Amino acid sequence: MKVAFATAGGVDVDEHFGRAGTFSVFEINVDGYRFVEEKKFAAEGRDRAVEETKGMGLVHDDAVRQKVDRLSDCKIIYMMEIGGPSAARLTKKGVMPLKVKEPLPIRDVLEKLLLTIKTSPPPWIRKAL
Repeated sequence: MKVAFATAGGVDVDEHFGRAGTFSVFEINVDGYRFVEEKKFAAEGRDRAVEETKGMGLVHDDAVRQKVDRLSDCKIIYMMEIGGPSAARLTKKGVMPLKVKEPLPIRDVLEKLLLTIKTSPPPWIRKAL
């Protein structure tokens, strides 16, 4: 299954879903994980299309929808924060949004997820695999 990470520099989970300009995507299964691609939403830095349209109704909703649609092939997305409407959009697409409390190395998160997959995956992860 594919897992995405909201990241500013490609090393840590350290971004908010909406403002993240980059998501690092990995494929993970019981045998391990591998980097697949970077999904870019900004040439560099933060996703201004989402950030600068906040409070602008349909314009903002469309920017968020486009981000959700491009990430909908992932089953899990890790981030620092996410707004309720964005989380609901992801969930509706079958994507599980997971928040981390502090910036964490992507590799550490992948290792922990791999251990969970190998030992005691919850039903929703078993289904995604």
